Amino acid sequence: MLEATDINLYYGASHILRGAHVSATRGKITCLLGRNGVGKTSMLRGLTGHAPIRSGSVTWDGENLGRLPPFARARRGIAYVPQGRDVFPRLSVEENLMTGFACLPRSEARIPDQVFELFPVLSDMLARRGGDLSGGQQQQLAIGRALVTQPKLLVLDEPTEGIQPSIIKDIEAVIRLLAGSGDMAILLVEQYYEFARDLADDVAVMDRGEIVLSGPIGDLRESEIRRHLTV
Repeated sequence: MLEATDINLYYGASHILRGAHVSATRGKITCLLGRNGVGKTSMLRGLTGHAPIRSGSVTWDGENLGRLPPFARARRGIAYVPQGRDVFPRLSVEENLMTGFACLPRSEARIPDQVFELFPVLSDMLARRGGDLSGGQQQQLAIGRALVTQPKLLVLDEPTEGIQPSIIKDIEAVIRLLAGSGDMAILLVEQYYEFARDLADDVAVMDRGEIVLSGPIGDLRESEIRRHLTV
């Protein structure tokens, strides 16, 4: 289980996260909701070690991650798919997937069959350069690369951004399948209530760097959630 409590994060003198908290449990999908610019991406970056938190605690399966760098968190089973996907444009699809080997023991450095079962299009494009893929295909590649690391916590920053509706449905089905296995916790950032409503077990709503609502999505009033999503 991921447990983040009282997280404070600064960029220079700007206080971005203000005592924020979130949790994610294996077998469940937790969605972090909020308008643009309220600190959602900063929260994910703090949890995954890509941005230093000033105070607060982040624990994973009872271990305090403290100031562990991103690669050390990856070795503990935390995978991060950032906003914009960060696919290597000049590397082939296969080479992009193989970059996930970096945090694995050499004996486990292989692309799991599961990646191609979940994203069959990737098996047909192994030699194609990452930069030549569509946005939706790049998102599938980015998630596939994360799965190569054999994660127990999958962190996704706006996985549906700029993607055609048919691929959004495919990605939604994959996320639901991964959580349904019971072995993985999923934490994702989303702007749109409808996506969270259809997918999430739990939600945390962020506004101005604070979590203002949280809990099982069925226990929260839609109007209250939407109030923090409208501009």
